[in-house]
Amino acid sequence: MTTPAALRRRSAELAGALPPLLADAERLAAMILLGEHGRRHSGMGDEFWQYRVAVDGDEARQIDWRRSARSDVHFIKQKEWQAAQSVMLWVDGAASMAFASAKDLVTKGERARVLALAAAVLLVRGGERVGLTSSANPPRTGQGQLLRMAQELTDADEGADFGHPETHGMRPNTRAVFISDFMGDFEGVKAALTQAADRGVKGALLQVLDPQEEAFPFDGRTIFESMAGTVRHETLKAGDLRDRYLQRLAERKAALADLAHLTGWQYNCHHTNDAPRVALTWLYHALERRH
Repeated sequence: MTTPAALRRRSAELAGALPPLLADAERLAAMILLGEHGRRHSGMGDEFWQYRVAVDGDEARQIDWRRSARSDVHFIKQKEWQAAQSVMLWVDGAASMAFASAKDLVTKGERARVLALAAAVLLVRGGERVGLTSSANPPRTGQGQLLRMAQELTDADEGADFGHPETHGMRPNTRAVFISDFMGDFEGVKAALTQAADRGVKGALLQVLDPQEEAFPFDGRTIFESMAGTVRHETLKAGDLRDRYLQRLAERKAALADLAHLTGWQYNCHHTNDAPRVALTWLYHALERRH
């Protein structure tokens, strides 16, 4: 028989083995008040969803004769399918995401990983399958999948200066989340989102920026260098670049918002000095929204 002391010791051992990233994500997810997740659509379920007019090819056994008797046309009684759906997540692991402008701020990559995994925690609790576009593992549900995702996100290597979304493993008519600073080549983002939309994939773009990237508080002699060290620019009048930089940043945000609108996705911008709970709440409800 297991004693209370042994049970507490075992619980402590399990908690200690939990990847720090997943522990942070679990704490963040616990702050969110969940509503019913929007997974309802027609299928071979048990609960009534809606009627539709019968068309050529429908079988006679599908017709609701009682409802059809009150009209000149035949009606099909559609039912609600509550089977688990897949949500694929892409988290930018490029070098630019390793930036933090102050010691008391997390990097963009750290915030992106925690938000992605916290969203996965909420989705799994809602019965969804989750997975990473960068992983060879298929989307699954359960705590084991969260542990695998936490490990893969923790082990992800920084690559080029900037990343663009991957659409590997995205099945038709599912959902997806792309989290990045989206400061690199816009055509890569456009191609990925267009490809996803062509498959009927809907989802959310979450742009994560450091507050310094919004304010551009530079003046005088300044050396700008990319996180991977491949780009370097020195200027004696950094202040003269502020207006042009802020204009280009505004144009990039507008382009992301327009692209999301055209493809039926949702777009939002989050800053690393803001509460992550707000971004997670938006992200979860963006996935709930019906398109």
